[in-house]
Amino acid sequence: MSVRLHLLRHAKSSWDDDTLADHERPLAPRGIRAGKRMRRHLASHGVHPAFVVCSTATRARQTLDLVLPALGSPRIAIEEGVYLASADDLARRLRELPDEAGEAMLVGHNPGLHDLALSLADEAGRAALAENLPTGGLVTLDLQVSSWANAEEGTATLVSFVKPRDLQ
Repeated sequence: MSVRLHLLRHAKSSWDDDTLADHERPLAPRGIRAGKRMRRHLASHGVHPAFVVCSTATRARQTLDLVLPALGSPRIAIEEGVYLASADDLARRLRELPDEAGEAMLVGHNPGLHDLALSLADEAGRAALAENLPTGGLVTLDLQVSSWANAEEGTATLVSFVKPRDLQ
């Protein structure tokens, strides 16, 4: 048995208003365009997570809002703990996912998301993920585990690594 995990980094955020706290920064126009391209990609590839965990940061929630029409009707948890979480924090959260959610998505931030992908991936996956996870990027992993609680280092096969700049 396996479970599928999608790691979606928030799209490009705006730095136009330097009075905003980091947590409150919205998406930049480029990020909105990338989010729409990612939505089309998700729709065309039948990505339908049963559960989505998203950071409370404005840019992460806006990214989720952009792609949500493609995801079906997942259960959604917007969680403060995902904001700037480390890979270890994200892995702990991952292990708490309900087992009936055979497909899940985390929407968050680097370096935590990229580090989590590197940690979970097998050797071949780590090599393919060596470059940075760009804003708006999506990593899909199949974890060869019977339960989310068993998600450990090296248990995942890289299914895909999609960057917004590679999408039409």
